[in-house]
Amino acid sequence: MSQRNYSLMTAILCWSGIVVMSSLYVTIPLMTLFADLFSITLTQAAAVGSAFSVGFAIGCLIYGPLSEKYGRKNVIVIGMIALALFSLLLGSANDFVWIIVLRGLQGAAAATFSPVALAYAVEMFPAAKRVTAIGFISTGFLAAGIIGQVLSTVMSQQYSWHAVFYMLAAIYFVTLFVVMRWLPKEESPLATVNIWEPIKRIPSLFKQKNIVLSYIIALVLLMSFVNMYTVLSSYLAGSDFGLSNKEMLLVRTIGVVGMLISPLAGGLAKRFGLRTVLRFGLGLAVVSMASLGMISNLALLIGTSVLFVAGIALSVPSVISLVGQLGGKSRGIAVSVYTFILFSGTSLGPILSIRLMNVGSYELTFVLLAIVLGIGLLAACLIRSDSAVESSSTKPPSPLA
Repeated sequence: MSQRNYSLMTAILCWSGIVVMSSLYVTIPLMTLFADLFSITLTQAAAVGSAFSVGFAIGCLIYGPLSEKYGRKNVIVIGMIALALFSLLLGSANDFVWIIVLRGLQGAAAATFSPVALAYAVEMFPAAKRVTAIGFISTGFLAAGIIGQVLSTVMSQQYSWHAVFYMLAAIYFVTLFVVMRWLPKEESPLATVNIWEPIKRIPSLFKQKNIVLSYIIALVLLMSFVNMYTVLSSYLAGSDFGLSNKEMLLVRTIGVVGMLISPLAGGLAKRFGLRTVLRFGLGLAVVSMASLGMISNLALLIGTSVLFVAGIALSVPSVISLVGQLGGKSRGIAVSVYTFILFSGTSLGPILSIRLMNVGSYELTFVLLAIVLGIGLLAACLIRSDSAVESSSTKPPSPLA
C-alpha cells in the first residue's frame, strides 16, 4: 500500500466531522421560525431536533457492524450521498410532517460518519498518531455545535430557512468528492462477516467494568457541554447580564478557543498517560462548571466557559481512545455503542438543564450540573491504570476490530 498522508487524512476527517455534525444543530435557531410559520408550539417545533437524534442514535448501533462487513470508507461514502440528498429534499419541503420525516432520515444518514470514522481512525492510524487524530475529529464534533448554529442563523436571516439545507447539501457533495478522492480505503473489508455478530457482542461489553465506566463518562460528557450552553444562554439573557441573541452567539463562538486544545490530547496522553489526561480534563470541566454561577464579571465568566470547553475537549479524545483500546476484538462495536451513548447524552441535556433551572438559582443549577459531570470524573478515577490499559492495546489487532 502507498504511504499514507496522515495529516491529510486527519484534516479530511476533522472537516467531515464539522459539516456532518452541524446538521444536528442547524435547527436550533430555526425552532422559533418553524413555530411561527406552521402555527405550532415551540415544544412541537423542537421535534425537528428530536427526530434527527432518534435517527442518529439508532444508526450509530447499525453502521459500525455494517462497516465491518462492507468497509468503513464505503459506508462513509454511501452515508454522505444519502445525507446530501436528504438535505436537498429538506430544503424543498414545505410541510412540517415531511420536515420531521426527512430530519429523521437525515439523522440516520449522518450516523454513518461518527462511529465509523472513529473506528476508521483507531484502525488506520498508528498508535503514536491515533489520539491526535481522534482529537481533531472530536474537535470537529464539538465545533459543529457552534458552527452549525452560526451557519443556520446567517443563512436563514440573509435568505430563508430553505437556504440552510441547500447550503448543507452543497457542502456534503463537495465533502463526498474529497472523501472519495483522498481518504484511503482500508485494506480488507471482511465481506464474510455476519453483521449481526458484532451486535450480539453488545451485552458482553457491559460485563467489562472499565468499558462500563467509560460509557458512564460518555453519557455525561457531551450532555454537560449542552447543559452548560443551555443554562449559560439563559443566565446571560437574564437580568444579571441582559445580553442580546447576537451577543450570546459571540460568547458561544469564543468557546471555539477552548476546543483548540483537543488535538494536543495525543501528545499529552503520550507524556502523562490517557487516564491522567482524562481525569485532568474532567476535573477542569467540573471546577469550571461549578464556578460559572458564582461569577458576576462578564469577561471572567466567558474565560471560565472557555476553560470548561477546554476540559471537555481534552476528555473526549481520551475516552474514545480508551474505549478503542478496552474493546479489544470488539472495538468496532464498542466505539459504536460509545457514540450512541455520547449523543444520547446530548438529547437528554436540554431536558435536564430546564428541570435543574427550575430548582433554584443559576448558582445552584451550575453546581448541580457540575455534580452530574463529577459522576464521570469518579468513573474515570475508577478505571484501571494506564499501564494495564496500554498493555491490552499492544495485542495484535483483530480482523473483526
